Amino acid sequence: MPHFHVEYSGNLEDKIDMAGLCECIRATAAGIETFPMPGIRVRATRVDHYAIADGNSAHGFIDISIRLRAGRPDDVKQDATQRIFKAVRVYLAPAFSHQSIALSFEMRDIDPKLSPKTGTIRDHLGATTQET
Repeated sequence: MPHFHVEYSGNLEDKIDMAGLCECIRATAAGIETFPMPGIRVRATRVDHYAIADGNSAHGFIDISIRLRAGRPDDVKQDATQRIFKAVRVYLAPAFSHQSIALSFEMRDIDPKLSPKTGTIRDHLGATTQET
């Protein structure tokens, strides 16, 4: 883990490269020691039905949630949150300059006893990637 979920208002689809935003989050997370690279998942979901602030349909939103297995110290999680949030803000700076956007970000722990995991990604990574 971690699993990143980006929800965004549909009116941003043509204004922000969401695949690029996902890659920005993935690359930033991969550079943070507390996140094992093979466990990183980033996905984005477009939301077509929403209402924001005064109801003006020009307003948009991006909400980023991070779910990760419990056990990391608070200072490590806070540092990771700040680093990823900063990278996202830099990525979105051009859109912020001409679009009304609410950006939110939340990291939360998952109880490992209640969230079993399995997979074969590590089996299919290159030898040099596995050592990282």
